[in-house]
Amino acid sequence: MFRQSLEGVTPLAPTDRITPAPKPRKVPVRTNPAAAEVSDTLSDHGAGDNAISEYLRPGLNRLTLRKLRHGEWRIQDELDLHGLNSDAARKLLAEFLHDAAQRGLRCVNVIHGKGWRSEGRDGILKVLTRHWLAQHPQVLAFCEAPPQAGGGGAVWVLLKSESN
Repeated sequence: MFRQSLEGVTPLAPTDRITPAPKPRKVPVRTNPAAAEVSDTLSDHGAGDNAISEYLRPGLNRLTLRKLRHGEWRIQDELDLHGLNSDAARKLLAEFLHDAAQRGLRCVNVIHGKGWRSEGRDGILKVLTRHWLAQHPQVLAFCEAPPQAGGGGAVWVLLKSESN
């Protein structure tokens, strides 16, 4: 009876399907000697209580930051720092940025989460991650990701190219 009721029905074409984005990967902490080459020179000193929303290395054109905000560089990799303490997150971020530079990546997404702080302050990991990114020599600029890419819990990071 069910088959008879569906007789003559044509299925709709799948027009508005969105393929799910791959889950952000956590870069495994390496135990080989090559990982020792990644120096941890990032400091927590001076981070403050509120995260900076964007950063542009001095001497670069503001158009660079505008292009980053508008998504003109394709996100080539992601790092998710959720659930890590600040020391582990700092080391993983330094290793991830080093690896990204070695692979010649230009734009990455770093997910740090929004954090749960009181009194109108930002989460600790959010503040520290953005503070560390501003110190890293490979980072040219970063901006808060748009809402569909993590919003206040993530940043899009523009890295130096091999020619820079």
